[in-house]
Amino acid sequence: MEALTVVLVLVVAAAGLLRWRRPAWYWLVFGAAFAIGRVMVNYTSVMDACRLTVPPSRWRLALARIANRPVPESRAPRILRLRPTRTGLVLRLKLRPGQDAFDVSAATDRLRHSFAMYGVTSRELRSGVVELRMTGYDVLKRVHMPSMKPDPAPMRVPVALREDGSVHYRDYRSVPHGLTLGATESGKSVFQRNLVVGLAPLDVALVGIDCKQGVELFPLARRFSALADNPDAALDLLEALVIHMGDVYQLIRAEQRITVNIPDAEIASDIWDLPDHLRPVPIVVLVDEVAELALFASKDEEKRRDRIITALVRLAQLGRAAGIYLEICGQRFGSELGKGITMLRAQLTGRTAHRVNDESSANMAFGDIAPDAVLAAIQIPTETPGIAVTGDSSGGWARIRAPHTSLRQAVNICNRYADRTPDVPALAPFRPVVGSLAPASEPLSKAAPATA
Repeated sequence: MEALTVVLVLVVAAAGLLRWRRPAWYWLVFGAAFAIGRVMVNYTSVMDACRLTVPPSRWRLALARIANRPVPESRAPRILRLRPTRTGLVLRLKLRPGQDAFDVSAATDRLRHSFAMYGVTSRELRSGVVELRMTGYDVLKRVHMPSMKPDPAPMRVPVALREDGSVHYRDYRSVPHGLTLGATESGKSVFQRNLVVGLAPLDVALVGIDCKQGVELFPLARRFSALADNPDAALDLLEALVIHMGDVYQLIRAEQRITVNIPDAEIASDIWDLPDHLRPVPIVVLVDEVAELALFASKDEEKRRDRIITALVRLAQLGRAAGIYLEICGQRFGSELGKGITMLRAQLTGRTAHRVNDESSANMAFGDIAPDAVLAAIQIPTETPGIAVTGDSSGGWARIRAPHTSLRQAVNICNRYADRTPDVPALAPFRPVVGSLAPASEPLSKAAPATA
């Protein structure tokens, strides 16, 4: 008896330690089994309490009367599959006639409480089939990206973890351009580093515009094909990209060979329809702080600003087929930045907002595509940097968090894949010169000596 007690104490202590230090391990060893038991035992009563049941059909009622049997109970959605994952459970349901996927989505918070789970999200897979993803713990508290094989799809990189435990991908083929907002110390720079780290091993040219004198992107210079650290250089770089885009379209036009004898599938309309030996390298343009490109203090700066915004709008409207993708980042993005800004925002399909300083900033990100996400964005607490809300033009949104990647880690990865940096002739004048900087001879300011 004493030995059994000792074993039970050790098991409970180990479970408590795992739950504190390694919640994923605790979930796989203990939590998943308990959760499956709760779901299977309480499923019918929970669905009835959450008003997700339908009354028995007329023929069942008639059969019960004829056989003099009790009235059949209401029926809950049928369970098609229940499987554990490293973060929770996936429950696939077949809806009964008369039920709607919106009913399940509206009841997710009640299901979370009833099944004693940390979170529940719902999505419709096809007509009449709904999938519930239930998380057993706060997966965004300490983000650990699962080990994954290289994605065979081009231009698709994992950058963060969603609150339902799934991986959030940045897919440039389906969402060509994106906007990332966030206040100071909100995790926006870390999110951008994860994008660079994910793109570094791919056959892609990285172009950076960092008007903070390059403090964010220039340490990663070995993997960049072009960099600009001031608005004047940014203007020249963007106009060079516009010219390059025109050359790519001429190449696509020359390779279309449109005749009545060529099947439609062989007619090229973008770079991905071209043969591998002719396909230009895709380009991802990262703008670290877009407001620095839109602000001006004189007439000359205003003319430069108008040319910069015009070039950005052209790249956003026409760049996808030419393999040019935009990642616009900033603390603030709105109509107060001047004409052309709202036109640019309309082309940025992917939206990500970290903690923002005011509600109007969240409205700038989601007000036109997912109004429900505005409230979620302004509720991000200050003590959890990296938490963000992401959405797109489909109206769906989710909370995500990117794993913390230090600047040193990002630099090491960029140096490792420096040999994959392509040479784009149009961007050759803007290729960063990698060398060692001499340390500052003296500090910019000196503290005055203390006097009695």
